[in-house]
Amino acid sequence: MANKINKTMGISGRIAQSFQDSALTPLLAIFALLLGFFAIAVTPKEEEPQIDVTFANVFIAYPGASAKEVEQLVSIPAQQVLSELAGVDDIFSISSPGQAVLTVAFEVGMPRQEAIVNLYNQVQSHGDWLPQGLNIPQPIIKPMGIDDVPIMALTLSSQDTTMGHEQLTRIAHSLETELKTIAGTRDIYTLGEHNSVLSIRLDPSKMNGHNISFADISQRLQSANSGGQLSTIIKNNELIKLQAGNFLKTVADVENLIIGSYEDPVSQQQGLLYLSDIASVTQQADTPSNYVFIKTPKQAAIAPAVTLSIAKQPGTNAVDITTAISEHLAALENRLIPDSVTVTETRNYGMTAENKSNQLIGKLLFATLAVVLLVLFTMSWREAVIVGSAIFITLALTLFASWVWGFTLNRISLFALIFSIGILVDDAIVVVENIHRHMSLPENKNSSLLEFIPRAVDEVGSPTILATFTVIAALMPMAFVSGLMGPYMSPIPINASTGMLISLIIAFVVTPWLAVKLLNHSKHDQSNHNGHLEAGKHTDKYESAQADTDSHTDGKAYRFFERLMSPFIIAPKAKRNRRLLMAGTVSLILMAVMLPVFKIVVLKMLPFDNKSELQIIVDMPEGTPLEQTLMVLDELSDYVISVEEVSDVELYAGTAAPINFNGLVRQYYLRQSPHHGDLQVNLVDKDNRDRQSHDIALQLREPLQTIGRRFNANVKIVEVPPGPPVMAAISAEVYGLDYDQQVAATHQLAKIFQQTQDVVDVDTWLDAPQQQWTLEIRRNRAMILGLSEQQINQAITTATAGWDIGYLHSEQQKYALPMRLRLSQSYRDQMEQLLTLKIRNNQDNLIALGEVVTLEKSLIEQTIYHKNQRPVMFVTADMAGPLDSPLYGLFDISGQLKEPEYDQWQQKFIADPNTPGTAQGIEIKWDGEWQITYETFRDMGIAYGVGMIFIYLLVVAQFRSYSIPLVIMAPIPLTIIGVMPGHALFDAQFTATSMIGMIALAGIIVRNSILLVDFINQQLEKGLAVEQAVIQSAAVRAKPIILTGIAAMTGAFFILDDPIFNGLAISLIFGILVSTMMTLILIPLLFFVLHKAKQGVNNS
Repeated sequence: MANKINKTMGISGRIAQSFQDSALTPLLAIFALLLGFFAIAVTPKEEEPQIDVTFANVFIAYPGASAKEVEQLVSIPAQQVLSELAGVDDIFSISSPGQAVLTVAFEVGMPRQEAIVNLYNQVQSHGDWLPQGLNIPQPIIKPMGIDDVPIMALTLSSQDTTMGHEQLTRIAHSLETELKTIAGTRDIYTLGEHNSVLSIRLDPSKMNGHNISFADISQRLQSANSGGQLSTIIKNNELIKLQAGNFLKTVADVENLIIGSYEDPVSQQQGLLYLSDIASVTQQADTPSNYVFIKTPKQAAIAPAVTLSIAKQPGTNAVDITTAISEHLAALENRLIPDSVTVTETRNYGMTAENKSNQLIGKLLFATLAVVLLVLFTMSWREAVIVGSAIFITLALTLFASWVWGFTLNRISLFALIFSIGILVDDAIVVVENIHRHMSLPENKNSSLLEFIPRAVDEVGSPTILATFTVIAALMPMAFVSGLMGPYMSPIPINASTGMLISLIIAFVVTPWLAVKLLNHSKHDQSNHNGHLEAGKHTDKYESAQADTDSHTDGKAYRFFERLMSPFIIAPKAKRNRRLLMAGTVSLILMAVMLPVFKIVVLKMLPFDNKSELQIIVDMPEGTPLEQTLMVLDELSDYVISVEEVSDVELYAGTAAPINFNGLVRQYYLRQSPHHGDLQVNLVDKDNRDRQSHDIALQLREPLQTIGRRFNANVKIVEVPPGPPVMAAISAEVYGLDYDQQVAATHQLAKIFQQTQDVVDVDTWLDAPQQQWTLEIRRNRAMILGLSEQQINQAITTATAGWDIGYLHSEQQKYALPMRLRLSQSYRDQMEQLLTLKIRNNQDNLIALGEVVTLEKSLIEQTIYHKNQRPVMFVTADMAGPLDSPLYGLFDISGQLKEPEYDQWQQKFIADPNTPGTAQGIEIKWDGEWQITYETFRDMGIAYGVGMIFIYLLVVAQFRSYSIPLVIMAPIPLTIIGVMPGHALFDAQFTATSMIGMIALAGIIVRNSILLVDFINQQLEKGLAVEQAVIQSAAVRAKPIILTGIAAMTGAFFILDDPIFNGLAISLIFGILVSTMMTLILIPLLFFVLHKAKQGVNNS
């Protein structure tokens, strides 16, 4: 009998028969659960997926060259060389006086090590692109990637007036060494450090009085600060190490250094001239090039601070590292960290990752419990235990598979599991429901579970396999989305598809075994109840009543669907009714599609998330002193700290705040000029505030920009982007025939930006006018007086910027202590004093600087930008207001550029701009969020289409028909009837996650259609008339279809409150709600129409 069953059953029935009573099945289930626990324990936790994106900055100095010279001789040749690299996405260059900075952005997903090795090889093997006579030093390459983003920031501050930046810097340097011992840490560095120098401040009047020049002092210091190599001598049959000379080690060593002699004019005696006679020698903090301060609600006055930034090694667990650092800091209190110093955790991505993952794991468990309760209410507690066990085993194996794939436990991978809970449970529900139905069939009253469970599984096996693969076919193409969005969202299709495959295996392997063990009691109790009513104490009253109810369920459902569908099947005007139904359905689809057209539903890449931090970028006009920038930051922070949701504010003047992923892409780490300022705003915990971080940002913008306008400061509010970051939300690249034309067009475009409603934070990459004084060397005069241009340049540079002529050899310093030779501040800032400085010529005479130079005043040159070897200017902005979507602001601006006065301007939305040789005028290339939105929705649309093709091929292979798959796929457009009105009802934006929900819906709806069509075919094979078969299919399959639909909606309900994924939840909930109800009617009707049409063709 078993052999006969095996021959007639399909693969699903045979698998169920093999494992339903096997001793191996429970061991496999336990092993699967253990793998899941192992995966949870070892998988790193992160708040966001770590996207493998690599940048590299190439710094090439060209001292004394103009911006145009740097562009022509350095930047353009360098771009041509770097463009030969494979896997390069974009190349940017910044040409400024004296330096070129090139940024190489590699394609997403290219391994960091391969990218950097290729870059170094390209630069080194083409070192001859720069003529040797230009005296250009070796290029410096600084690679940057996602692992360079600090996971933790510790801000050290003190209210003690004796504890300044210099003292805090020393403490921070000690902590750098200490924290580097913690496993998993990578780069640890200090922001806002005021390093110590041995400052040798020369008095030019005393130098002139003693006939001493810079060259004399520098030569003496360099000579004194040298030591010979260690050598060996032999004495008394013993090797003795001999050291010649000694380094300068203390301030006194430098002060007491004799640099010459002099004759006392009174006594006419020779005296020794010490360095301390003509200079002030002190070990102190260098002249500040940046400042960091902190402000809290409890301490309104700013306190000096430094910030320790800590990154982690690739593949390590951020939670473990930050926890270890916090514990280690507690142990260092009153040891390395004085009692007067406060350590504030101004960033802890490990803690936020753990909180987020714990919250989502909790939602995952609640979603699972909700689905189990759903089964409990619709079937019985035994079926609920079976389905719940299947879910937990499936989730365990899916988590293990996710770890094998290399994913971390982050919001995307966990949301993928939460939203797919309802899908993962489908297979188990369908199998269990069919077993439950077979138990109540009369022909199985006297059969054991071992006999009819394989048949019950086999009956739904083929459609279940097909339905599972249709969902996978709908989801998997999303894994191939290009750009930054691809790897960001890839855990969703990969984890969900993997989970679907695992759930299918669990449904055929573990579910039958659990049914035998648990439902066997139900079967026995039901038989006992029918044969021995008086022996009620051994009867499960609930389950016997449930069985009695189930015996009548199909009849009630049949009568319901018969009344519902008869007007469209057997009524006199059935054909007209069907046409009206179809017309009404099409009208609903068209109305839903029109909602985005009339902006009732707003399109956006991704909505803002509720983050714990904000950043305020402040750009002062070029030439603004550091102290002025700090004063503006202080004014701005006074307002920010008054907002009740703010926990602390860090002020960064002349340096950037610790970068996040957004700062990495936008290269905020290059913001190191005195006119640059950042405010790092940290918010209180989400549980302690009612407002979202985005609402707080919107409130801050106008007051802060009002303050900024008083000081001519450009203030921009920068939020942590919810997905892959871009250079700016709205970005216009301006290309032209020449530089002046580009500058004029940039000014015009910026005015249009500023006049456009709801477009905010407008900025250009044009430099503000800044004075430049040039000391022109009178070459012929210098030649006659015996001076070289190099001597003169060295003297001017030493006097103003300072010259590090060596290092003081201290054993107590982590960082080398430079001996910096320069003029005192009072002399440096007075040109008249500077021009009295004397230089020794080749005849050993001293010549005043003013005799060989003339002062010329002008404006500093504009920085020249290139992108992909084309000269470019940028205008950037953001979007606020009711729509809050940069796409609408961009299209509004684009519409204004179609006015007659801009007829000569070309706009490029997708295509690259013309090359400089083929350009015909101004070209505007739109970038920013538009570009990534276009690429994402384009790729997801292609993925959607490819998924539909795969689904069609799968259904054709199963049903061996070209027309039935069209019937099965017909409900896919119905999802739009629920999706768009659902977004309108919740006032939610239609985002990339909404699109993911629609793609998943295609697989879910097709799955329901397959179950219906497969059952209709089974009924037709049994000889039922098509009218009865279609009604019977709706009646019998309504329960599992509705059950799986509610299960999918239940999982979606748990992500409805997430700012980013609520679009996916809305798509699933409303899409399933509408399309499931309509599928139960439309699929049988379409099948009926198709069947009648075929019969008519055959009869004719």
